Amino acid sequence: MDAGMDLLHSSGVELVQYLQLNYRDSQSWFTFISIAADLRNTFFVFFPIWFHLCEAVGIKLIWVAVIGDWLNLIFKWFLFGHRPYWWVHETKLYGNSSLPTLQQFPLTCETGPGSPSGHAMGSAGVWYVMVTAFLTFGLQKKTTFPSSRCLHIVLWTVFCMIQVCVCTSRVFLAAHFPHQVFTGVLSGMVVAEVFGRINAIYNASFKRYLQITLFLFSFALGFYLLLKVLGIDLLWSLEKAQRWCARAEWVHINTTPFAGLVRNMGALFGLGLALNSPIYAESCKGKRGQQFSFRISCIVASLIVLHVFDSVKPPTQSEFLFYFLSFCKSATVPLAAAAFVPFCVSQLLNRQDTKKL
Repeated sequence: MDAGMDLLHSSGVELVQYLQLNYRDSQSWFTFISIAADLRNTFFVFFPIWFHLCEAVGIKLIWVAVIGDWLNLIFKWFLFGHRPYWWVHETKLYGNSSLPTLQQFPLTCETGPGSPSGHAMGSAGVWYVMVTAFLTFGLQKKTTFPSSRCLHIVLWTVFCMIQVCVCTSRVFLAAHFPHQVFTGVLSGMVVAEVFGRINAIYNASFKRYLQITLFLFSFALGFYLLLKVLGIDLLWSLEKAQRWCARAEWVHINTTPFAGLVRNMGALFGLGLALNSPIYAESCKGKRGQQFSFRISCIVASLIVLHVFDSVKPPTQSEFLFYFLSFCKSATVPLAAAAFVPFCVSQLLNRQDTKKL
């Protein structure tokens, strides 16, 4: 088993070296792709756009992103996957021979276990939702068979190209082995496909959102504490990152397993709060909410507000305070995009209509 994993890891290291040697001029492109594939863009960009174009797709995006990333955390804790940038220093495979040289970048030193890739899993799940949504809209237009087939080919080709770019960027940065990004893509697609068949998420009460949020958080925390008592530290990878990262400032607290957990729980909690709030019902469910101009105004206003809001970073001096403020910040994102911004836009348009009268 160990010999097989060593062979898999060493082959992955060779691919990392090949990419870094032959595509070194593409570093900025791979860095951009990794940043774009981060789940924060689902919450801050994709969600407000899709929610106001098609509410069901926006809701599904949050669920797929949150549950997918939660499952990714659980998988990582079970699989104990290494990352290339620290594995080359700790393996005994190379013996007395010189260790492979892997270049590190500011995005390399993720602190969680490596398998499966969270970027690949999140990107695959989110883009799977968006591609299937585009296909659904296309089929509703009653396109002819050749047009429908062409639409399928184009959209799934785009999907595959995006996933290849994301996977290649994660391997280039030495943050993941090839098999980790591959399993990440497959896992993300499975999560998205499953949630495409669950209709209960579209009309869940706030109580149900709260129950699910508490269950997911309690399960993850309980699992961590249980293994901690048994002598297994699930945060073992944090020490690896701190030890083998080329620069200490590249190890960020926002890449720790619990940072992602509280962000996701905050997003799900905020979505439940927004969808069951009176101002959401007043602004998005009335006649105003059916107007295309209103929807576009909400998208633009939401993107601006969330961009400004995203520039405010929680302080990292206190770990508990960072996690708490991260939860609050994530909860505010869907609350602002789905409730507060539409309410303000609705009130503004109502005043303009009153002045015209």
